[in-house]
Amino acid sequence: MSTLEIRDLRATVGGAEILAGIDLTVRSGEVHVVMGPNGAGKSTLAAVVMGKPGYEVTGGSVTLDGIDVLALPTWERAVAGLHLVMQYPTEVPGVMLDDVLTEALLGRGRATTDLDDLLVAEAERIGFEERFLHRPLNVDLSGGEKKRNETLQLAVLEPKIAILDELDSGLDIDALRDCARRVEALSNDAPAGGEPLGVLAITHYTRLLDELRPDRVHILAGGRIVESGGPELADQLEVDGYAAFTAGAGGVDDGGGADDPAAASASALGDLFAG
Repeated sequence: MSTLEIRDLRATVGGAEILAGIDLTVRSGEVHVVMGPNGAGKSTLAAVVMGKPGYEVTGGSVTLDGIDVLALPTWERAVAGLHLVMQYPTEVPGVMLDDVLTEALLGRGRATTDLDDLLVAEAERIGFEERFLHRPLNVDLSGGEKKRNETLQLAVLEPKIAILDELDSGLDIDALRDCARRVEALSNDAPAGGEPLGVLAITHYTRLLDELRPDRVHILAGGRIVESGGPELADQLEVDGYAAFTAGAGGVDDGGGADDPAAASASALGDLFAG
């Protein structure tokens, strides 16, 4: 069983503390959901774990199966088994999707002989048109198509732990259902010789949880986890709102995140490549 352990994680941007001591443990087959208001530190958490430039870790640790994640460049974190599904997938003209996945698989020491068949099967499963498989990465795709593309890449690469940075952002009902159900299936079904996917999902809204069933729900405010519980916590949040949990927690400048889509996506491609 793989385990992502985040212990007392603290991080700053421009001298301002964004993460003020985060503690989370995500294991294979578990779905953990982090919810919180704008500026709580949610996107910063994803960025710091994946190694996005511009953030200074000032304390704590992040390990994956005992490996010091914070000591690794982004591509090595990906090879070790971390994967980021981006809130704002970037367009990469001239770089083909199938070429990206070929290089990513080779960097992980995996065969690519059956990649074309796998891509077709995954595309059909999530409603991603086959014609998009052999074109530049995300170029001229709608928001929903980009998220389906991100979900397809996740399924093909088979990481140990996936971080979903607002997978539900910009999705219509059908796309949300297809993407969330595929992630849910990955968290339940182990690939041959592997383990089921562990998931750390970041979201504002409970609608994602209609299809992606959480084992644990965490509320993040002021750079800290202020409440944790089972799925019922999300139901309570739907009734009471964030104010019931965030009184006195304070706010933080989330370093861009959802307010800066270009910055959020620009450096995240490294999770696909292995150098």
